[in-house]
Amino acid sequence: MNDHVRDLASVRDATERLLTAAAKLNNDSVAEPSRLPGWTRGHVLAHLARNADALVNVFAGRPMYASAEARDGDIERDAPRPLDVHLTDVRESAARLLRSWAATADWSRTVELRNGVTDSASGVPFRRWAEVELHHVDLGIGYELEDLPAEFVEREIAFLADRFAGHPEVPATTITDGTRAWSTGSAATAPEVTVTGPAPALLGWLCGRRDGSGLDVSGGVLPALPPL
Repeated sequence: MNDHVRDLASVRDATERLLTAAAKLNNDSVAEPSRLPGWTRGHVLAHLARNADALVNVFAGRPMYASAEARDGDIERDAPRPLDVHLTDVRESAARLLRSWAATADWSRTVELRNGVTDSASGVPFRRWAEVELHHVDLGIGYELEDLPAEFVEREIAFLADRFAGHPEVPATTITDGTRAWSTGSAATAPEVTVTGPAPALLGWLCGRRDGSGLDVSGGVLPALPPL
């Protein structure tokens, strides 16, 4: 069961952490490469702002983005802006999203995201929390997977394990940090591969931020995961 009230608070806290950290950049460093291939830090900040506005659209019953091309074009348009413009945009778009959520009466309804993906309204704040936390890491400014809140790490591992569950290209796999375990991959057979490591390292592999080289694998090779 999603606790959207708690997740709303987590989104606010994560946004403030990101804005405080990003405020230490300057116009030159915001134009430098992020950890995402082909994106500068400006691209990451622009994406976060436009994602907030896209989620406002979702809660208003409009398409999340006009099109994939429009989404990409908006990010490219906004990426080169000065740091102060980026910070204002991220802050103001986040505030618009929180106002939209404050006006939401029915958190049990189903909403449509990108590419036909649907979710309950109550699940969307966690999705936004993931956007803010992981893209904070992507900025490459000292915030690492190991710095993520433990609750977020555990829930995002579970979310991604569920996302890959039943995927025909992913072998049946057990993921464990030695205390907790998650199952993912093909359901055709019992788990064949076990991947073990610290929770942040497991998350890094699942979300494509790390190659999994520091994880222990038994029963086969480390599964190659499809793009998110």
